[in-house]
Amino acid sequence: MSEKAFNPTELLICSASRLMPDNTTAFIGTGVPMLAASLAQKMHAPNLVTIFEFGGTGAILDDLPMAVGERRTFHKAVVASGIRDIVETAQRGFIEYGFLGGAQIDPFGNLNSTVIGDHDHPKVRLPGSGGANDVGSHCWQTIAIMRHDRRRFVEKVDFITTPGYLTGPGAREAAGLPPGTGPYRVVTTLAVMGYHPDTKRMMLLATQPGVTVEQVVENTGFQLVIPDDVERNQPPTEEELRILREEVDKDRLYI
Repeated sequence: MSEKAFNPTELLICSASRLMPDNTTAFIGTGVPMLAASLAQKMHAPNLVTIFEFGGTGAILDDLPMAVGERRTFHKAVVASGIRDIVETAQRGFIEYGFLGGAQIDPFGNLNSTVIGDHDHPKVRLPGSGGANDVGSHCWQTIAIMRHDRRRFVEKVDFITTPGYLTGPGAREAAGLPPGTGPYRVVTTLAVMGYHPDTKRMMLLATQPGVTVEQVVENTGFQLVIPDDVERNQPPTEEELRILREEVDKDRLYI
């Protein structure tokens, strides 16, 4: 597969999809996470239990939903409940993965989707939390999906919409969040990052096809942890792209 045969959105979707294991539960947000979940169900995770904010649990994503409360998030679902039940399910520890986006992210995985600039007099007013705070607070492992540039990867977010590791080791637990939960991966157009087990700072794990470590560093507004061995992600396969284009998003609503 030629590295020029896919666009950045398709790369994000395929990279995120590969992080959705079979026989697991995943809280799915609007946009790229929905496409990634649908692709995962069709490729390698037929038993992925999708969970949507407005109550759809276990839906089969044959057709692409337009939003997290739309009827297709209940298609062939095992449960049709409501937002309070879903949040309680996360609080009880039954949701393994949570997929999130945001306008800003910092070295400890704190996400901002509320404002750019001062809260009371912002430069930009963003959509806000929705269920993002609950996802980041209670799902066992959260995965952020973002485009990668210095405006988004910042030393300090303007507002913490979704808690990551807050100020570092032990800070989540001190704030009353469940032990053992927290950020797991960050999937971007340039790389896939994780978090150092001791410092909880973001750590480069793999570069995307055609991207160098130097390019990742140049487009990150804080110091990344760079291990000795950085892997290189494989580009989307022909089968992934075929399913994505012909079955998941055949109307090209996102790609």
